[in-house]
Amino acid sequence: MKIKFNNLTIICQFLLIAGIGSSCQPEQSNLPSPNIVWIVSEDNSKHYMRLFDENGIETPHIEKLASQGVRFDRAFSNGAVCSVARSAIISGCYGPRTLTNYHRNIQAAPMPDSLRMFPHYLREAGYYTANNAKEDYNFIKGDSVWDESSNKASWRNRQSGHPFFYVHNIGTTHESRLHFTAEEMQNNATQTKLDDYQVQPNHPDDSVFRYTNAYYRDKIQQMDEQVGEVIAQLKQDDLLDSTIIFYYGDHGGVLPGSKGYIYETGLHVPMVAYIPPAYKHLSAWAPGSATEAFVSFIDLAPTVLRLAGLPTPSRMDGKPFLGQGLTKNKLEQRNTTYGYADRFDEKYDQVRSIRVGPYKYIRNYQPYNFDGLLNNYRYKQLAYQDWQDKHHSHQLNEVQSAFFESRPPEMLFDVEADPYETNNLADDPSFAPTLVALRKKLNTWVTHMPDLSFYPEYFLLDQAIDNPVAFGQTHQSDIKKYAQIADLSLQSFDDAKAKLITALSSSDPWERYWALMTCSSFGQQAMVLTEEVTQVMHKDSLLINQVKAAEFLGLSKAVDPAKQLVDCLYQSQDPTEALLILNSIMLLRSAPHHYTFEIDLKQLQSKVRKDKMVSWRLTGLNISI
Repeated sequence: MKIKFNNLTIICQFLLIAGIGSSCQPEQSNLPSPNIVWIVSEDNSKHYMRLFDENGIETPHIEKLASQGVRFDRAFSNGAVCSVARSAIISGCYGPRTLTNYHRNIQAAPMPDSLRMFPHYLREAGYYTANNAKEDYNFIKGDSVWDESSNKASWRNRQSGHPFFYVHNIGTTHESRLHFTAEEMQNNATQTKLDDYQVQPNHPDDSVFRYTNAYYRDKIQQMDEQVGEVIAQLKQDDLLDSTIIFYYGDHGGVLPGSKGYIYETGLHVPMVAYIPPAYKHLSAWAPGSATEAFVSFIDLAPTVLRLAGLPTPSRMDGKPFLGQGLTKNKLEQRNTTYGYADRFDEKYDQVRSIRVGPYKYIRNYQPYNFDGLLNNYRYKQLAYQDWQDKHHSHQLNEVQSAFFESRPPEMLFDVEADPYETNNLADDPSFAPTLVALRKKLNTWVTHMPDLSFYPEYFLLDQAIDNPVAFGQTHQSDIKKYAQIADLSLQSFDDAKAKLITALSSSDPWERYWALMTCSSFGQQAMVLTEEVTQVMHKDSLLINQVKAAEFLGLSKAVDPAKQLVDCLYQSQDPTEALLILNSIMLLRSAPHHYTFEIDLKQLQSKVRKDKMVSWRLTGLNISI
């Protein structure tokens, strides 16, 4: 059903009947609804643009947009990679709640009951919706999202008089643009001078990183030119006075340790919004101003709907930050954002973060994993290879080496004083109150969502994919229980020991699963539980628990886990389960563990052997299919 846009009463009644949200707010009289344009650049954190950071390069077109609009100095993606970030944007929902937090989803998830991708509501209200051209959602996309989504999509294709919502994606700064070779580096000079910008303190300061820094900033300036071209087209069409324009990066940058990681360089994005003078009542901030109010990607959908005079659907997690009736005082009290990282292609991890004001708390649920664990696509970048080579040849200092070493279960940073998160304050007694407060707040978020990733992905695909949100609500108390077992790693081992022994013998396999990973978090301290863990390795009914038991025994040097892990790999009938097993094999094969694994491809189950991401992981193990 199409609704005539000018009859706002009918729109509101329709949305209320559909159970979407509260009543609409009236717009100023005689004003047509604004057009809304998003200009989205791929793989840019705020750290590399002068508008946001003194170590950044000039972006004249974006800077001009900010001089006439609002600069958001605290804008954040919730995920640090394309599909995860864009799933939060299109839904207004946190990924761990909707099962859209893995990159990329092996199977697309349905939208939560009664919720649609937000452009659907704009279309129902009379907007022309166009996307040029990247989608990359982890959700099943309905037919009612876009009037057009292609590399030919444009507001110019709409019928005359229709307001429009248009998304323009720029891929110039995408990670793939940094996949140059050593020969290309030597033969192609950058426009940006190699010594004009500082290398991050966690990176080796060498020719490869200096070139990569300069080359990336060249790409950012090219992207800025493309931003200017879109704005020029709007001006040419006499639309600037009726169009609200956003520029933002779709998640963090691509220098090593940013995209794919929930450090600030992976989550803290540049964002600017221009609101024409006639629509100044839709912004709490004056033109040319900047704000430190926290905005997250889950807030973008509610914001666009409010700008269009539509309510926020009740199942969205985000809140609008522009639109009629919002006050500057209340908006600038917003000081919190959440982040999450799970599987990126073939590489598994489970990390959650919360930032409140200047403090960032990171919870590593599998701290024995290390950030630099091989991801094939990531390591196409010469700087990643250079960083790893220098680690292997012992040419890095302590800060630079941390990327290739196991992490503590929890980390705390003052990101204003320490923007690259190199000084962990978690063990500093003077920051204990901050640590405890952020830990508690993160735990509340994880358990109230609830966070589905306390079950392994392959199990969720089998049991939860038809309705992830309902599955989470049904199993919320179980998820809280698993999170509590995981948090035993934050206690002393003496205090946690008895509870771990109980969990290792639980009738609930996922209690055993988390007890095993918590033992691995303790490492050598948990070796007194070797007998209990060995029993699990040989007798557990769940294949993945046998794997996690072997993983602990290998990490603690109690036994060589290679045969057990390879035998479990051969038994696995599920490619996603096999991928998780291969992640343990890759970890234990890597430094400092150096176990040797001999995998016979012929013994892999046919379905496993043919899986794309399994083949990527096997390639990383130097096994060709």
